[in-house]
Amino acid sequence: MKLVPSVTWKFAGPAGADLDARLVPLLEAIAATGSLAAAVIEQGQSYRAGWGLLRDCQRELGVQLVELERGRGARLAAAGTQLLDAHREARRRLAPTLAALAVTLGENRTAPRHVPRRALVVAASHDLALAELRELLPAETGTKIELSVMGSLHALEQFAAGRAALAGFHVALDAQDATAIAPFRRWLNARRDRLIRFVDREQGLILPRGNPARVRGFKDLARLRLRFVNRQAGSGTRILIERCIADAGLAAHSLPGFAREEFTHPAVAATVASGAADAGFGLRAVAAEAGLAFVPLVRERYYLAVRAAALDDAAIAALLSCLRGRSFAVLARGLSGYDAAQAGSVSGVERLGTR
Repeated sequence: MKLVPSVTWKFAGPAGADLDARLVPLLEAIAATGSLAAAVIEQGQSYRAGWGLLRDCQRELGVQLVELERGRGARLAAAGTQLLDAHREARRRLAPTLAALAVTLGENRTAPRHVPRRALVVAASHDLALAELRELLPAETGTKIELSVMGSLHALEQFAAGRAALAGFHVALDAQDATAIAPFRRWLNARRDRLIRFVDREQGLILPRGNPARVRGFKDLARLRLRFVNRQAGSGTRILIERCIADAGLAAHSLPGFAREEFTHPAVAATVASGAADAGFGLRAVAAEAGLAFVPLVRERYYLAVRAAALDDAAIAALLSCLRGRSFAVLARGLSGYDAAQAGSVSGVERLGTR
């Protein structure tokens, strides 16, 4: 059994109590999702438990950590951002020391310890498998992922500007025409960049349990005047939504709630589950986790864009090895609608969107 030390916080003073260890992960999830409802789903908590944890910690600390605004989700207050930044900096500075202090019970203490590689900076669209890879990769290879969640186009923009080693984005598998690919292709250079295949995913309409309105597509949403919760502009899923609406011969304004936006798949599912919307669009896996109905509409591929010159770097090589391994395959099989059969294969930019 391997044990690793971690960073925890306590109140200053000789008798200072420990800060609840669940707080920082909750703040990280809120920062990533922009929603307390979505954050507690990611943390495996009930909304009541997450809200209670936040309330109690804010009372103990005497500061507001999160700002909640009806209809607009949640965001970190200044003190919440300060605590999260401090935690990330502490982990960054202490990572080599903590890794060196890891112990496997029963193992010969004189055995050589694993030396961690540098972190991979990743800007990426929200994905369940990528979130789990962030935990798997350090355990398997010693390589850490510093993940920033954002829309697909923003992630590619960060990558093109050299601010991220990898960009995670997704494209429909039949989106081979120039118009569909152009928004993504704009940020990629065929000579400079390569595509790492990550996972194939299934997206579609997320609906209340049992699909009581018998919805089969966007035409039904418009005909029945059902309230829709959208994804933010610039996200790969928003591009899919607008394409599906156009393919159905509809105008965006024909969907009530089209202007209401959420920033992640779990946030959309949480909105539907709460009854605040009648339908959303997102991953089959998220609908399954929330116990909601799902109507498949799009099969897509999630890629990791990388510089061709970086493929031989130790950290990238460790990532590719992990993606091709058994542990990641098992992880992906546990997510409904996911397929990682070719994960870790590398292709040129010209293969974007092809099967």
